[in-house]
Amino acid sequence: MNIAVLGAGSWGTTLAVLLARNGHQVHLWAHRPEFAALLDDERENRRYLKGVHFPETLQIVPNLRELVSWSEMIVTAVPSQALRETLIGFRDLPLDGKILVNVAKGIEIGTGKRMSEVLLEVLPGLQPSRITALYGPSHAEEVSKEQPTTVVASSPSLTTAEKVQDVFHTSMFRVYVNTDIVGVEIAGSVKNIIAIAAGISDGIGFGDNAKAAIITRGLAEISRLSTRLGGISVTISGLAGIGDLVVTCLSRHSRNRYVGEEIGRGRSLDEVISHMNMVAEGVHTCKAVFELSKAIGVDMPITKAVYEMLFERKPVQQAILDLMTREPKQEQD
Repeated sequence: MNIAVLGAGSWGTTLAVLLARNGHQVHLWAHRPEFAALLDDERENRRYLKGVHFPETLQIVPNLRELVSWSEMIVTAVPSQALRETLIGFRDLPLDGKILVNVAKGIEIGTGKRMSEVLLEVLPGLQPSRITALYGPSHAEEVSKEQPTTVVASSPSLTTAEKVQDVFHTSMFRVYVNTDIVGVEIAGSVKNIIAIAAGISDGIGFGDNAKAAIITRGLAEISRLSTRLGGISVTISGLAGIGDLVVTCLSRHSRNRYVGEEIGRGRSLDEVISHMNMVAEGVHTCKAVFELSKAIGVDMPITKAVYEMLFERKPVQQAILDLMTREPKQEQD
């Protein structure tokens, strides 16, 4: 199959390499032409994925419109807040028969839209049945080394999800399917906020009890938001829910956990972000989800606390005290 991967960060590059190794003709697009030229010259992504060499069937193509026209499947791997801008670059091209696979995890600031909703809004020729979200516990650092990984391909159309499953599935990259794209996208996006909270707990020196509480009550927040928006509750216990939440809260590879850890140690958000060369999606998603939860009346106290620490510079100790001294509640609320 002819596959276009849009976005040459660590995850986009990893998936391009995986698909090329799996026998497909893959073209990778980078936003900056000079970076695309560098990738083509060095045949590896030394900035984001050093040491992983490109297979011969992986080519670098700087022309976005040419790439989209050529492809049968398009994988969108740009940061979530850059997805709309990227799509506008080819919104007038025919998409008949093409499948779009989004792997960016986030909620759009200002609109509160999930990534599949952004795809449908910007691309008038795209049908919901041709969209799939590929989410799950899958750090690029491990997938690129062909370490065992499981993810879920979710689409309103089971046929489309199964097609994506067939394209991506390898002996070390196991793909499951479901049709709850709302639940998968909400779980895979909000977990980044909870990972920031887990990192703050680490940075301030709290122990396992606090981390377990954050993961568990964070899962409750994810479930409340997902079901309010039409997701299926059982999805939250799957790979995009518990699976991705656990790995993002615990892993040394997690950029979101790292941001939280540095905040817990007393650094400002601007200072932390300025020293990172990759995007921590949870920072932007926190703002979007906080605004969305207020608009639709969903109680998300951990998300609110993270928002206050990141964007209102609320002292960490005060935010934790306020979180812990809320009115007692039943667990199953």
